[in-house]
Amino acid sequence: MGKEAGGPWRGCLVHPAHISLELLRVTVQHNHWGCVKCRFQGPTQTYELSSRMAFSGKYEIESEKNYDEFMKRLGLPSDVIEKGRNFKIVTEVQQDGQNFIWSQHYPSGHSMTNKFTIGKECDMETVGGKKFKATVQMEGGKIVADFPNYHQTSEIVGDKLVEISTIGGVTYERVSKRLA
Repeated sequence: MGKEAGGPWRGCLVHPAHISLELLRVTVQHNHWGCVKCRFQGPTQTYELSSRMAFSGKYEIESEKNYDEFMKRLGLPSDVIEKGRNFKIVTEVQQDGQNFIWSQHYPSGHSMTNKFTIGKECDMETVGGKKFKATVQMEGGKIVADFPNYHQTSEIVGDKLVEISTIGGVTYERVSKRLA
């Protein structure tokens, strides 16, 4: 086939500069989690290139669904639920292949950071400071994690970070817009 490229094209079999543009059919696809896949189809070979850092970025909360009910199910006191209701949480994600640094910054100045590698057990922490072990998975382009009391998925839809958390039949949805 070809030689593996380096830099931002790491993991690709060929650097795009090495592809002759004559007689090529080019298709570009966006999958359901924001990754871009380009296919260069020539008379004798087909090359595929894809972005691998779909989650990297800084996101600010834009909307929430079922916030109150979800937080009650988590056992948070009503004054804490009230205080956090209109927080503009900023989520910052750094992705390097299968390695992630996932930080949430709160207006109060508090921040929480979890570092994990897809498919490997790691130490994590909840917003409340509870430490636990988890193995974060990637399923169908979604990051999937089981926290002590709830199940969470995160995915990129267009230019938004969509996080879905479920506990006891209550689903909380948080949508954040990309800032950077």
